[in-house]
Amino acid sequence: MIRQGRVAVDGHSAVVGEKIRGDEAISIDGKPLQLAPEKHLRYILLNKPKGYLSSSSDPFGRPCALELISASIPERLYNIGRLDQWSSGLLLFTNDGELAAKLMHPSSEIEKEYVISTDAPLPEGFATKFIHGIVHEGVRYRARSVRQTAPDRAFIVLIEGKNREIRRVLEHFKLRARILERVRIGPIADAKLPPGEWRDLSPKEVEALKSLAKAQRTPGGRQA
Repeated sequence: MIRQGRVAVDGHSAVVGEKIRGDEAISIDGKPLQLAPEKHLRYILLNKPKGYLSSSSDPFGRPCALELISASIPERLYNIGRLDQWSSGLLLFTNDGELAAKLMHPSSEIEKEYVISTDAPLPEGFATKFIHGIVHEGVRYRARSVRQTAPDRAFIVLIEGKNREIRRVLEHFKLRARILERVRIGPIADAKLPPGEWRDLSPKEVEALKSLAKAQRTPGGRQA
């Protein structure tokens, strides 16, 4: 097209090999060439309150976590992972589909830390049993670590991401969670972020997540 004289740069015919800065007016056959704007990637941390769904919409009109963010920013975001409606705490949103897919893949083994408070004291040996594995209704649940700080309070680190994992383990012991809050996702934590509030991740935090995604392992045990 350049050799045919169909391309113009700032009103003059383009030459093969001509260098441009990127802010010139370029046209083809007299029609301005409009480049698609570069996608602005966003990485957002929300402290989800209890009562909000992790999904982007709900046919029954229940409040969704994304509603706490979407009114303030133009980008279309998706949550990385989930929290059930009655759990609170940290939830990540992004429009970086490639990173989200890597972080949500089971092989990523990203640590997620929760603090729980139960309606009765935790049973003796709770931490050891959860770490070694508990079978409830035919499903095996295992924690990476459990640190009990009071008779009815503990910090639990998970990597498997099974649905309602902590609640089902507590149900196994005839317990219920009064508080179930996620306080860390991999390298991301923020004890000062109020419930219902959100912020952009810092460049350092984004890089830490990307490094974590690069280090994920394949099913055969090799690093991807």
